[in-house]
Amino acid sequence: MQTRIEGVAYVLGDNIDTDQIIPAHYLTFNPSIPAEYKMFGKYALSGVPDDAAGLPKGHVPFHSPGGDEFVSPYTIVIGGKNFGCGSSREHAPIALAAAGVVAVVAEFYARIFYRNSVNGGYLVPLESKERLIDRICTGDELAIDIVAGTLTNTTSGESFALLPLGEVAPIIEAGGLFSYAKKVGMLGV
Repeated sequence: MQTRIEGVAYVLGDNIDTDQIIPAHYLTFNPSIPAEYKMFGKYALSGVPDDAAGLPKGHVPFHSPGGDEFVSPYTIVIGGKNFGCGSSREHAPIALAAAGVVAVVAEFYARIFYRNSVNGGYLVPLESKERLIDRICTGDELAIDIVAGTLTNTTSGESFALLPLGEVAPIIEAGGLFSYAKKVGMLGV
């Protein structure tokens, strides 16, 4: 796991559900097949309507028009309350990771999205102590220091406290639950 993550912010609102993260009709793709894994990146956040309630003003598409159709220029997603709510699909963090997202910072998560992110080692789910969707804009340059527990908006110069990862940090660092279990000798493999 990286202890410092730098990237461009993509800001969403409250209650972003798993069907907005990856709509159900794209679940026919198999993430274990590389060509199909890329499709999860292509359709990541394609279910977020342009006029969704709770989205900040100036909402822009997750994929840049004329840019890479599979990988987004945004590597850090900033969410509000209850990020990843809805169904328990494990494809939601896979889709964000396939699109190039390294970390999501939200006020709090739906438990299943959080666990799927950690268990698969797909991305780093961090929680903020403040409502960041009102303080950060899509396109801002961010730097996350996981050890110090801070997120710095290098565009505005503001810094914000993050909650520690706690007991899930070694799981994320190992690359997911199965990798962690192998590393600590929990599996006889």
